[in-house]
Amino acid sequence: MIGRFGAAPAKYAGVPRVGSRLAPSGWPRFSCRYRHSVIQFRDIFKEMSDGIDHDGLYQLAEGQAGYFTTQQALDAGMDDSTLSYHARPGGRYERVRSGLYRLRNFPSSPHEEVVASWLPLRDDGAVVSHESALELYGLSDIIPRAVHLTVPRSKRGHRRRQGVQLHAVENPPGPKEVRQLGAVMVTTPERSIVDALAAGSQPEQIELAIQQAIERGLTTPARLRRATTGRSTRVRKQVDRVLRASGA
Repeated sequence: MIGRFGAAPAKYAGVPRVGSRLAPSGWPRFSCRYRHSVIQFRDIFKEMSDGIDHDGLYQLAEGQAGYFTTQQALDAGMDDSTLSYHARPGGRYERVRSGLYRLRNFPSSPHEEVVASWLPLRDDGAVVSHESALELYGLSDIIPRAVHLTVPRSKRGHRRRQGVQLHAVENPPGPKEVRQLGAVMVTTPERSIVDALAAGSQPEQIELAIQQAIERGLTTPARLRRATTGRSTRVRKQVDRVLRASGA
């Protein structure tokens, strides 16, 4: 069957042929002897016109603790109005804040607040760092009061958000100082330890983090010492003292 709207899918080949004048609703006005065929044809055109990769977006969000950004939705073929429609009360998505959405009723997971804080800044080079990185690695007993993110100084113009501590630095972590941990990008254990120490974390917690990181094979004394290069004398001495005390 070929008409104004092109060839219908093969599975609908048996549906009676109809006209295609537009009704006020925007759907074609069909003159058909079978009322139920109107519903069938609405399904046809919905299927033919919906180029949104809903499954792909779901799979993407599934790996991000249920979250996705506006840009990710646009990349899946959705426009702003369609996204707003699906984020209405009772819709398949829920709007967390500007630019960030979540799959409705998606199960909660540990540290999902870290994912939600990092995701909107991902494209600006943000990485989870400092005490938040130590928490993700399970190093020390630190419980961060905010999600720590490091961004290049050129991206420091972001509006401050409650529960997020941005560290805008001149020399952001390089490729060898960052790794993926779960859904987020995180500074390496040695960089995280040194950053947290430089930012004023409790020395006893830093000492515990160093000991645990070495015991678990997450870093080495040599890598820790290299990570202190260019840091303050206080930071270098503190790291060296802990390493010497452990015989490293």
